[in-house]
Amino acid sequence: MGLNERISKVIEYSGLTPSEFADEIDVQRSSISHITSGRNKPSLEFIIKIKARFPEILWDWLVTGEGEMLKSELSETVGVEEIPQTTDEEKTKPTSLPDLFTMMNEDEDFGTEESEIEAPKISTRESVIPSQSTAQEKISNSQQLEKTNEQKIKQVVDNQQSKIKRIVLFYENGKFESFEP
Repeated sequence: MGLNERISKVIEYSGLTPSEFADEIDVQRSSISHITSGRNKPSLEFIIKIKARFPEILWDWLVTGEGEMLKSELSETVGVEEIPQTTDEEKTKPTSLPDLFTMMNEDEDFGTEESEIEAPKISTRESVIPSQSTAQEKISNSQQLEKTNEQKIKQVVDNQQSKIKRIVLFYENGKFESFEP
C-alpha cells in the first residue's frame, strides 16, 4: 500500500470529507486531492500534521506501511498490556479540540488584570552610564550651522575672483538654452 493510499485510509478513518480533513490538519485543500490521487507526495510537515492531529496512528504504519494502523490494534495482536478498547463509532469520531470556554475554565489567570499577574523577576546587569559631557564639549563636537564672518568674507572674495563661464537654463519641456558672456 502506497503512502497516498495510507493517507486516504487516514481520511476515511477520521470520518471527515477531504476538505474538512485539510482544514482539520491545517493544509490547503488542493494538497489533499493532489496527494490522494498520487500526483504529489506528502512532505514531512504534512505527515507530522496528520500525526499531531491523530496521535493514535502509528508512525511506522503511516511512513512505511509496516505494522498496524492504530495503537489499539497493536495491543490486540501483540498481547502487550491491556489498553481500553474503543468501539468502531469512537474510532471514526475524531478527537475534538478544546473550545474557548473549556480553555477559559482551565486558565487559572482568566479574568485577572495583567497588572495583577506577577511578572517573573529578571535580574539585570548594571549598565555603565557614560559621564555627562559639558555644554562646551557638545558645542565643539556639533556641526557648525552658520558660517563665521571670516568664512563669509572668504567666500565673497573667491566669488569675485571667479568669472562666469556659462549659464545654462533648463526648461520643463526638456529644452535648454546656454549663454556665454
